[in-house]
Amino acid sequence: MNAIADQPQKARRKAPAPAESPDLPSKAKLLVVEDEQDLQDLIRFNLERNGYRVVCADSGEKALRLVRSELPDLIVLDLMLPGMDGLQFCRTMKEDNESSGVPIIMLTAKSEEADIVAGLELGADDYVTKPFSPRVLLARIKAVLRRGDVAGDTEAGVGGDIHLRDLTIRPERHEVLVGDEPVDLTATEFRLLTLLANRPGRVFTRQQIIEQIHGKFAAVTDRSVDVQVVALRRKLGDAGTDLQTVRGVGYRYCE
Repeated sequence: MNAIADQPQKARRKAPAPAESPDLPSKAKLLVVEDEQDLQDLIRFNLERNGYRVVCADSGEKALRLVRSELPDLIVLDLMLPGMDGLQFCRTMKEDNESSGVPIIMLTAKSEEADIVAGLELGADDYVTKPFSPRVLLARIKAVLRRGDVAGDTEAGVGGDIHLRDLTIRPERHEVLVGDEPVDLTATEFRLLTLLANRPGRVFTRQQIIEQIHGKFAAVTDRSVDVQVVALRRKLGDAGTDLQTVRGVGYRYCE
């Protein structure tokens, strides 16, 4: 099955010189882990055309060797791999201190909802379902790399202010504004909003939200997260529409 919706007519032709674009990180290195050769070639073609350095692997084992020789800036990871599958690869990456911070975008079939959730819980940053457009994949890559550039300075509750459209979060003051109007939030609501807004576009599962806000062993149910999100939307008014439900997975704050 063709995994890409708008495949170029000549995907295998030699890619032109990388395009210069002010939006791109300077020569960011991407690792593509995909065992279908045609799809691997097509992804490489589109990434190199947009200025990225690309290395490829057709198995999880080979990808790990490449990661250990030189850390990439981001990994595009197919979940269905021979031998070590994508979830095993993701788990190994995130358990290693040196590679745990490398962002991962999963490639997955639409029917693999359980694998999407599992991947996000293991620490993957985003996912793209097959069939997909190369433009969508490129947009997701750019968004994740941009988030990574500032994540170290804006961890939830630490660092500088967060500004998203009309929303302003001031972690050090424990203050939230919509426009110029302050919003009265509980401590839990504040932590939840800061977690999501600090990584706009990233999907967090309910379990990830619980662990980030309450700790790994907290006796908190998924339903309580849903209730907190409803309360947040109500208090944020129009800005609350940017707090989106990703059906079957969790929540994200719209970029």
